[in-house]
Amino acid sequence: MKEPSEQQNRKGAFLVVVIPAYNEEMTISEVISRVPRHIAGISEVRVLVVDDGSTDRTRELALAAGAAVMTHRVNRGVGSAYRTGVEKALAMGADIIVNMDADGQFNPADIPTLIGPILRGEAGFVTASRFKDPALVPDMSPVRLWGNRMMSRLISRITGWRLHDVSCGFRACSRDVALSLNLWGAFTYTQETFLDLAFKGVEPVEIPLVVRGEREHGKSRVARNLWSYGHRAFLIIMRAYRDYWPWKFFSRLAFASFAIAACLGGFLLYWRITHKSFSPHLWSGFVGGFFAMMGMFCLLMGLVGEMLKSIRLNQERMLYYLRKRHFEKLGNESGANGERQGVDE
Repeated sequence: MKEPSEQQNRKGAFLVVVIPAYNEEMTISEVISRVPRHIAGISEVRVLVVDDGSTDRTRELALAAGAAVMTHRVNRGVGSAYRTGVEKALAMGADIIVNMDADGQFNPADIPTLIGPILRGEAGFVTASRFKDPALVPDMSPVRLWGNRMMSRLISRITGWRLHDVSCGFRACSRDVALSLNLWGAFTYTQETFLDLAFKGVEPVEIPLVVRGEREHGKSRVARNLWSYGHRAFLIIMRAYRDYWPWKFFSRLAFASFAIAACLGGFLLYWRITHKSFSPHLWSGFVGGFFAMMGMFCLLMGLVGEMLKSIRLNQERMLYYLRKRHFEKLGNESGANGERQGVDE
């Protein structure tokens, strides 16, 4: 159980709502204006927009609506925008960080519900779920619905948790959890976050919420091509799986290689017994030997990966304390620098 911080108990928590945005001039002002400013248990609410290289008036309208704005000079991807937003929110001194999309699919009025478990000390990470409650499943194409469910099953299988929605961008985390996050994907962050949390033993809480299934204006910048999105997200997931659980990852590859080698070797042996000759299938022996060596190589990689994993655990711990000290220092200085000014990066 995550206990509320001493600062939260003393005067209420400081909430920063992070909104990554790329060419969202049609909706950004309304999304910002609908963020509730008075929430029980929250002393202050600020909105931080991360303009990910927009070429329209997103930045201008966000500033006019009263948000602080961080600007990427070029489009880096929503994963990079998310990391920028979390780091800036930590520097601002946030106790709780909420992330939501700028396209209006999420209802800002649900923020108090989303952060409730964190305020009560019941969780460190909370995500909205579009699929946990069958009655709240949004209208979307059958292909998108299938893709979301398959992705959730994959992440559930890897983490050992029962997760219903791993692709929803409406989520909240405590300062402590945000400090521990170590994400690398530039294209997206949603699925990788769950793997990082599982590696650190932080179990998320899913809250069923009503979410609009389709954008009101334009098409999704991330999932406009579902097959491309699935492929790129899958690569990010597999990379994280390899780094966090190397023995599981490489042992499965080794098993597959040994299985192929056994089949080819068995075939060659059968042919030798029945035909008194290896010809003309001697090739199966060479190919089977190759896969057997690949299996041994994968086992070796798994053992080396487990040793590196031990080193990584220590490095992650040290990184957490370095980040904590770093952002505490920045938080003390942020007031003097002004939070509502746009910053180019």
